[in-house]
Amino acid sequence: MSQEYKFEGWVALDEKSIDGNLKFQEYEPKKFDETDVDIEIMYCGMCGSDLHTISGGWGKPKYPQVVGHEIVGKAVRVGSEVKHVKVGDIVGVGAQSDSCRECVQCKQNREVYCDLGQTGTYNGIYQRGEGKGDKSYGGYGNYARHPGHFVFKIPDELDPALAAPMLCAGATVFSPLKQYGAGTTAKDVGIIGIGGLGHFGLLFAKALGANVTAISHSESKKDAAMKMGASRFIATHSGGDKDFEPYRRSLDLIICTTNDANMPLSGYISLLRPTGTLILVGVPEKPLPEIGASTLIFSNVHIGGSCIGSPEVIREMFDVAVKEKVTPWVEKRKLEDVNATIQDMRASKQKFRYVLVNEKNGGKL
Repeated sequence: MSQEYKFEGWVALDEKSIDGNLKFQEYEPKKFDETDVDIEIMYCGMCGSDLHTISGGWGKPKYPQVVGHEIVGKAVRVGSEVKHVKVGDIVGVGAQSDSCRECVQCKQNREVYCDLGQTGTYNGIYQRGEGKGDKSYGGYGNYARHPGHFVFKIPDELDPALAAPMLCAGATVFSPLKQYGAGTTAKDVGIIGIGGLGHFGLLFAKALGANVTAISHSESKKDAAMKMGASRFIATHSGGDKDFEPYRRSLDLIICTTNDANMPLSGYISLLRPTGTLILVGVPEKPLPEIGASTLIFSNVHIGGSCIGSPEVIREMFDVAVKEKVTPWVEKRKLEDVNATIQDMRASKQKFRYVLVNEKNGGKL
């Protein structure tokens, strides 16, 4: 099949690209496989992971690199083995592009935790199919090519621009909220950090029926948090015991979205009731604060982690978003303004989530 479009995007060439030096240029995508889908990109959410990757904060990436793993657009080429989407559908891709599909984890709908390791939507290497050995590229561009198993039809009821950040940020918090019983066995849920991830935590915890507590280092986002569904707000100004004592043992589940390596971990743990769980979804670039075993033992609390969302989880998340009318708070920016927008993210100017808009492909500001 002939291809009448080029794969072009805003490319990071080295660590200096983080200073606003992404270059718009052509690149070579993975070789097309009959299990793949080509997407004409309309929207791409901007995730903190993008910045950590461009800068090399999580380790040197595979330059040149096109980041962006909250991709929504029109399917323009669909492999013969893909049955759940067709050309012309509005589809999306989240933070995972592929997995082995054969191990126990993959067969149990836990592809995120594939025994051979997941292939990221960018900065990954494909381990199967016609594109084996090829590099994955993300959504800061015009087109994207990804295996159909990880491509989702966007529900007609959702605004495609708002669906984009759900594919990573939304799924990353929805997954542990569901796994640990938000709204059922975990009636009282806390969300730490009220940013791109955290605001989704508030929205989905509320949608799942939980009583939601927003937890932030200051009160600057208190009004917004309450509008998103929080019934209580805890400001941890100093990170000391006095900030936490009034709320001690009041939560069943906490989702921590912050990337702050100096988080007051002991204080957060004190908010949990016995048998409660603290789940980390943010990924600091440095080690977490030390914590004594007795803190966990004598409180009977648990600390764990959770990574993005599997295809099954993402489909369930979309069902909840449609049913409960979950509406994320986003700010749209033109794709060509990506370098300036990255600098705004580094300066913490974004309130919740930026979404890049590709107007040439039909995206609307």
